[in-house]
Amino acid sequence: MPFRWSGRDLQTLSAAAMSALLLTSAAKHFREPEFFHPVVPDILCRDDSGEQRNGPLAVLSREEWVAASGLLEGAAAVGLLIPATRRVAAGCVTALFTAFLYGHVDALRKAYGPKGTPRGRRVHTLRLPLQAPLIAWAWTLTRRNRRP
Repeated sequence: MPFRWSGRDLQTLSAAAMSALLLTSAAKHFREPEFFHPVVPDILCRDDSGEQRNGPLAVLSREEWVAASGLLEGAAAVGLLIPATRRVAAGCVTALFTAFLYGHVDALRKAYGPKGTPRGRRVHTLRLPLQAPLIAWAWTLTRRNRRP
């Protein structure tokens, strides 16, 4: 007799997989923060050296943005595992991944600029298109499954 997966079972499995991905990424934010530095747009980064004027969006340093996004990813991962908070957490993950698009586009632009490297071009050319399936996947978790 074959095992049948309900819509709810599949969504729970998908949420657990997304949660594992987010927890892995959150851990990497703290183990290797420099990996995420290029995707934090300069416009968001506070400069405390006094060399340049900070804009109105520059409220955190690059390191603080990386840590904050790691904490958000960790919290979202936990929220996806709790059925009562899954839809809200999935909406937040969708918004988070969508917001990350700007950083990935900015990193790709810099990678192909005068200071870009072949490795940077390769990495950011691959990272940007990965956002689309991540956004779509997170969005699927916002739907309510009515079938048991």
